Amino acid sequence: MLFGAHCSTAGGIWTALQRGRSIHCDVIQVFVKNNMQWAGKPFSPHDVAAYRKELKADGFACVFGHTGYLINLGAPAGDNRDRSIASLVQEIELATSLELPFLVLHPGAHLGAGEAAGIRQIISGLDQVFAATKQSPVRIALENTAGQGSCLGNRVEHLAAIFDGVKKPERLGVCLDTAHLFAAGYNIRTPKGWDAAIGEVASLLGLKQVLAFHLNDSKTALGSRVDRHEHIGKGKIGKQGFRTIVNDPRFRRHPGCLETPKSKDLHEDVQNLATLRSLVRK
Repeated sequence: MLFGAHCSTAGGIWTALQRGRSIHCDVIQVFVKNNMQWAGKPFSPHDVAAYRKELKADGFACVFGHTGYLINLGAPAGDNRDRSIASLVQEIELATSLELPFLVLHPGAHLGAGEAAGIRQIISGLDQVFAATKQSPVRIALENTAGQGSCLGNRVEHLAAIFDGVKKPERLGVCLDTAHLFAAGYNIRTPKGWDAAIGEVASLLGLKQVLAFHLNDSKTALGSRVDRHEHIGKGKIGKQGFRTIVNDPRFRRHPGCLETPKSKDLHEDVQNLATLRSLVRK
């Protein structure tokens, strides 16, 4: 895999690339706007020029985005869902201006309406978003979830149902989060369990739909359905589990991005990246 981390854009979108370079990332994930606000400002010509200058200088294998946490396409009809659709449309427009290949999106939560109703809402919402951004090449990478509360996406079949239902499945992809897989009940800490989980993805979606990985250990137990990220090798998946994951030849050139806890000096990212690279077989 190609290793990297989610990097802050504090000070400007281009600063994420500077931070990524400082800790020797191969790949970077960013928010294209404040992740806890519905709307953001368009990038100025200066912002875009500075970003492209840093991108050209650094030569990262991939820079991609993650959508804001307020967005919930699975919500019942109402203001929250309307804002979610408008917010996602704007994020795609922002990602397009930076020429990002995809944005990672949590599918959504049904909020008590039931799984089937929530999945129908997600499909309808994505159809609206894709119709409003039909000139954009940016894809949406659906992220599997731990299944907390009424969140959808903790089972691969949820993601498959969304793919099967949307009018433009070519605008979709998948980002697999290791901590979420584990907390959702996929025992990926063993080679057999990892192969079973990836086999399910291959069968229901196809491996070509896997665009990236979030590499996070889990603070919580197998099947807990509680989403808590831990440093690599310090959680319930453990180093041996990640040894299997990072050496899977099917994903040799895929982005593998950390979303583990960090402080301002990023020393935790440095350590986690070193741990991941130490597990790669020469």
